[in-house]
Amino acid sequence: MDKRLELLEKYNFWDGQFPDLGLIRNEYIDKIANAMDNKLIKVLVGQRRSGKSFIMRQLMNHLVTEKRISPKQLFYVNFEFAPFGFIKNAEDLYDLYTLYKAEKQPTGKIYLFLDEIQNVSEWEKTVNSLSQDYTEDCEIILTGSNSKMLSSQLSTLLSGRYIEFSIYPFHIGEYALIQEKEINKDTYMDFLKSGGFPELFHLDNFETKRNYVSSIKDTVLLRDIIQRNNIKDARLLEDIFGYLVNNASNLISINNVVNFFKSKGRKTNYETVSNYILYLEEANLLHRADRYNIRGKEIISGTCKYYVNDLAFHNYLYNGYGYGTGYLLENRIYLDLKIAGYEVYVGVIKEKEVDFVATKADRIIYLQASYLLADETTIEREYAPFDLLTDHYEKYVVTLDEITLPSKNGVRHIQAWNIYNFI
Repeated sequence: MDKRLELLEKYNFWDGQFPDLGLIRNEYIDKIANAMDNKLIKVLVGQRRSGKSFIMRQLMNHLVTEKRISPKQLFYVNFEFAPFGFIKNAEDLYDLYTLYKAEKQPTGKIYLFLDEIQNVSEWEKTVNSLSQDYTEDCEIILTGSNSKMLSSQLSTLLSGRYIEFSIYPFHIGEYALIQEKEINKDTYMDFLKSGGFPELFHLDNFETKRNYVSSIKDTVLLRDIIQRNNIKDARLLEDIFGYLVNNASNLISINNVVNFFKSKGRKTNYETVSNYILYLEEANLLHRADRYNIRGKEIISGTCKYYVNDLAFHNYLYNGYGYGTGYLLENRIYLDLKIAGYEVYVGVIKEKEVDFVATKADRIIYLQASYLLADETTIEREYAPFDLLTDHYEKYVVTLDEITLPSKNGVRHIQAWNIYNFI
C-alpha cells in the first residue's frame, strides 16, 4: 500500500470511530454547519490551542451522526502532524487528494478538512481550484493560526468566496460545563483566575498549567511570528507581549511602548515596536480596540487598548504585576463581546470614556465594566458617561456584585456571569 494512503488510513475516521471529542462546542458547530452546502470555503481562525482541531473533529462527527454523511466522504489532514511533513506545497496536497479519491472512491460530496493549512506553501492554489471546479463536489473547511496570512491570501485569490469563523478559548458557559459547576459568582471568579484554554482543565496543578501556558506562548511566538517574519530581536517581541498583557485595559500608544523600553535601556524604535505588536495581533495573542468618537462617529487615532486572547497568559505567566480583578473583568467582557460576534471599540464622548461600544449588524450596545458598585460615588462614576449619550441604544453596567441593582435612567445593571443572556 502507498505509504501516503497508510497515513490517511491512520489519521482519518473512515471506520466511523472518532477519538475523544472533548466538550462539544455547539455554538460553533451549529454556526458552521448552517453555513455549509455551498461553494464558500469555511475558514476557522484562532490562536493555537484555542480548540480549532477539536471543533473540526466535532463537525465531522456531526456530519456522520446527524447528517448521515458516509465517513469515507471525509478527507482530513492535520499539517501540524510530522508524518504529513512530505506535503510541502499545493501540488503535493492535490496529489494526496487524488490518491484518496482513487483508492476510496467516495460517492457524493467530499468534505475536505485541512487543519493548520498555513504550513503548506501556496495552499490556496489547490483550495481555490477544488472549491470552484464545477466537476468537483467539495465542501472545504480550513483552520489557521495567523489571521492576516489566511485573510490576505483568501481575499486575493478567492475574491470573497469564503466565510471566516473566529475561534476563541472557552467562555464562562463552557468553563462551567467542563468543570461541572453552576454558573454563579464563585465559578466566574475561578474562571477569571484561570483561563479558557480547553486542554488546561486536564492538568492537575498550578506548575503544570504554568508550563503548558508557557509552551503555548513560546510556540506561537516562534512558529507564527519569529519564523514567519524573520524577527531579529525575539526577546524584545516577548517582552512587548508581556508589557501589553500587563497593560491590558489601559490606553496605549506605540510611543508609550517605545519610551518604556528605552527607559529600561533597550534599543528600539517606533517602526519595530509597531510591527511587533501587529504580529502579535495577527497571531491572535492580542486584540486591539480602537477609540471611537461616539458623537462624531469616527475612529480616533493615536491611542487604543489591547486585550489578551486568554487570561491564562496573565494568570500563569505574568501574575506578579499589580493587575486587579477589575482589569481581568474588563478583558473578559471584551472577549465575551467578540465571541458573540461584535465589533468592539472604546467609546469617547466629551472626554469621558465608555468602556465598550459594541456593534453587530444594526445592533449597538454600550457597556461599562466595574469590579463592584460599592458606594454611591462609584455608582455615579460608572453611570456618568451614559448621561452624555443622546441616542436610545442599549446601555449596561457589568459588575461582580451579588445583587442586581434596578435600572437607572435606562441603564441596566447585569452580573458578569450572566452577560450572555444580554448580548
